[in-house]
This record gives sequence, C-alpha cells and structure tokens, in this order.
Amino acid sequence: MSLALITGASKGIGKAIAFQLAAKGNNLLLVARNEQLLQSVAEEIKKVYPIAVDYFAIDLSQQGAAKKIFDWCQQKRYTVSILVNNAGYGLSGKFETYSLTDHLQMMQVNMNAVVELTHLFLPQLKRQPQAYILNIASSAAYQAVPYLSIYAASKAFVLQFSRGLNYELKNTPVSVTCISPGSTDTDFASRANVGDKGLKAAKKVNMTPEEVASIAVNAMYTKKSEVITGLINKLGAFFVWLLPKRLVENTAAKIYE
Repeated sequence: MSLALITGASKGIGKAIAFQLAAKGNNLLLVARNEQLLQSVAEEIKKVYPIAVDYFAIDLSQQGAAKKIFDWCQQKRYTVSILVNNAGYGLSGKFETYSLTDHLQMMQVNMNAVVELTHLFLPQLKRQPQAYILNIASSAAYQAVPYLSIYAASKAFVLQFSRGLNYELKNTPVSVTCISPGSTDTDFASRANVGDKGLKAAKKVNMTPEEVASIAVNAMYTKKSEVITGLINKLGAFFVWLLPKRLVENTAAKIYE
C-alpha cells in the first residue's frame, strides 16, 4: 500500500481527498492545525476503510513546521509516495487592512510550506516506483483579484511552480498535478472575511468538496498537469485570458470590495 500525506486534512477539500485516497487503498497521514478534528477524521475513515491512518497536528503558518512534519515521518519510518499540498486560506479586504504578519503567515501556508514540503519529500518520492504530488491552487490563480490580492498571487505561484516542476520531473517516477477549484462549499469564505456580495456570488456556483476531491484524485492518477474544476470555472479562466485585464479586475473588485 502507498502512503499519502495530506495537509489541511481536517475538513473541506482536504478531508474529502483523504476519503477518496482511502477508498483507493492508500494508507494516510493527515496534517492540520486542530488535533481534535484530525482524530475525528481519522476515526471516520478507519470505520469505513481497512487502512492505517495517522495524524500530526501543526500550524503550517509557523516557521519550521514543514521540517517538523518531515522529521515526524522519518521518526515513524513512514515512506510517502503521495504528497498532497492542500492547506491554504485567504484574507479578503484591502491590503492595508491586515498586518504584515497576517500577510506573511498566509504566504507561509499558501506558498512556502508547499515549496518546503516538496523539497523535503522529493528525494523520497523519486525513489518510489510511482509517486505523485497534488497541489491545490485556485481559479483565482488565473487573474489578479482586487481585495484578494495576495491570496490570488499566492495561488498563481502554486500553479506556475507546479507546472514548472512537473516538466522538470518528466523523466522521473514523480508526476505533479495542480488543481484549481473555484467556489467550494467550505469555510474558506468565512475565514477570508468575504462580504455578502462575495458569499452570494459563491453560492451560485459552489461545488462540493467531494466533487472537487474526485476530480483532483482522478487527475492525479491520470498524471494531468493542470485541471480547473467545473465548467463555469473553466469558462471564467478562458474569459480572463480573452478579455482586457482591467475589465476582469473591475468585475472581481465589485464582488469582493
């Protein structure tokens, strides 16, 4: 059995991915901030699937968190063959509304932790007969989003990093897949402090975490480099490419300001 490490696995898309991978017979290592939620998810999964599940509670916004995860795996003698970089969050509002620490911590989770975990586990992944890296970006990665400026930029980083790394690893056993979900029925909007207009817009096109997870896991196993979930989100990315940037940014700003 392969061993999958999933960050942000206590709820939402991360939890749904954990269930998808468990259904395919993978043993799991679950990582998130809340130990109680992790324990609950681990117990839920083990009731349904005959696999091994372990968990490690840590805040990825803190410096050195990725190394602690890697060291924990080393101490437990866990050999990871699937790395899922799912943890991430957003902050909605004017850039100056938040402290520099707020911004840097979000960037730490959304970008730095992805790079650090990938760098730490890549030598191990390359030693496997087949290994996978699954990175979760966002449909926001395809444009600038006023009032979600750093979040969108951080997800653009994840997308471009994933594409470049996938090419670099094309002659190795490791494939890299980047999934860009649009609005999903998770607690993202509440944590990001998205206003009423943003919430109403999101509800019209919401996908469930289970739908996103199914697309993500299938794309990973078929070694697709990049997938946008949902027809509406695919069309949105196309129009972002087609239309003038100022028009696209004005539209986004009206939703999130």
